[in-house]
Amino acid sequence: MGIRVEHLSKRFGDFVAVDDVSFEIRHGELAALLGPSGGGKSTILRVISGLEQADGGRVVLEGDRVDHLDASARNVGFVFQHYALFRHMSVARNIGFGLEVRKVPRAERDARVRELIGLLGLEGLEHRLPSQLSGGQRQRVAVARSLAPRPRILLLDEPFSAVDAQVREELRRWLRRLHDELHVTSVFVTHDQEEAFSVADRVFVIRHGRLEQAGTPLEILDTPKTEFIARFVGDVNVLDGSVHGSNLHWGALVVPTLGHANGSPVRVVIRAYDMKFWRADPGMAVVERVLPLGDRVKVEARMDGAGPLFAQFPRRSSLLRGIEPGARIHVEITTARVYAMPGRDSAGNPTANGTKRTP
Repeated sequence: MGIRVEHLSKRFGDFVAVDDVSFEIRHGELAALLGPSGGGKSTILRVISGLEQADGGRVVLEGDRVDHLDASARNVGFVFQHYALFRHMSVARNIGFGLEVRKVPRAERDARVRELIGLLGLEGLEHRLPSQLSGGQRQRVAVARSLAPRPRILLLDEPFSAVDAQVREELRRWLRRLHDELHVTSVFVTHDQEEAFSVADRVFVIRHGRLEQAGTPLEILDTPKTEFIARFVGDVNVLDGSVHGSNLHWGALVVPTLGHANGSPVRVVIRAYDMKFWRADPGMAVVERVLPLGDRVKVEARMDGAGPLFAQFPRRSSLLRGIEPGARIHVEITTARVYAMPGRDSAGNPTANGTKRTP
């Protein structure tokens, strides 16, 4: 096992930042802590590293309990959101700084720096200062500096948030390739779903200081355990209504609601790619907008007698033929996820603590 945290808790005054969190990350795995800002992800990462001390719980790294150790004794590499490079030091000196502090012999230190410069694609930049580098280059220097002492764990806090979209995409691919080569147990924090799913082996969704769900990207996408997960991950349509018989009727749409009592209020979550539109007269909805989004097209429509819907299609999809503002369309749902309304159970009764239970 690479990382194990057990019943971790952390408060800042009256604010509960981490609330009884437990999970395991396998040796050599690249994991993501995903969730909205302020949910406790960075605090968990800092507790693992020793930069914050937990109020309760255990941290075990590679089989060794370390929650009683300070950060310098845990052999953990930490990459900060805003690089934290030494402005007056060259790239080479920044990378080798940790080795210099540990009094590693000069020849060994220089060899390690050269190795990392080659590994991270920083050749020719050895003598430049951080101010002479691009954002992507600075972040690679920060990663190289963290890797120099050969840490057993690598932690990255929002590592790509300070760079533009194109560089961010390049750094994602670079981090994945680097991890596949080094196999260092690694964890990165992000609020970007695409980033988590495209880079990580497993994703841990954190909300309000608690672990909502853990799994592979496909497990999180295809089998969300809570309404929050279903709504947070991906673009979704949300339909509210009450069960009649065993269905929710929303305009002309009929959504099966098995497991929910007749008359109970429910919320239906439908991903944009689980909604199909096609040109049909008279149809059941009317197109309001067609928005090109690079390789995808978003179509916004309004259901007769109900409300707005949207779907996304590959740009060359045959379903887009005849789809334009004002066109009448038919609507089909391929997959829908049904949840009891917040504060209700599947029978429609108020829950004891005022929050929903997910069937």
